[in-house]
Amino acid sequence: MEQFSNSLDHIFQALADPTRRAVLERLGHGPASVGELAMPFDMALPSFMKHITMLEASGLIRTHKRGRVRHCSIEPQRLALIDGWLADQRALWTGRTDRLERFVTQPGHKDKPR
Repeated sequence: MEQFSNSLDHIFQALADPTRRAVLERLGHGPASVGELAMPFDMALPSFMKHITMLEASGLIRTHKRGRVRHCSIEPQRLALIDGWLADQRALWTGRTDRLERFVTQPGHKDKPR
């Protein structure tokens, strides 16, 4: 998973901001224009565009221009990358907690380290 480290760093950095997470949540319901996405936020459009730019740079969204309107849509492949990393982490920690449970509930049990 080391080869994905740089990509994951950018993705998690993009997800660190509540505005960007809200944009992704909205895009989970379907594509939208930048204007539609910006409506719920109390910020100037240039400030909001910095969030869009970061989401696009991380690969979480894709934008395209139709006429004078920029539209955004979510990139499911990037979300699958996060899902894969989280599944690996979940498996690692499930194994560790299972070994801890065996150690605590079965006195004298010698669990081999992995």
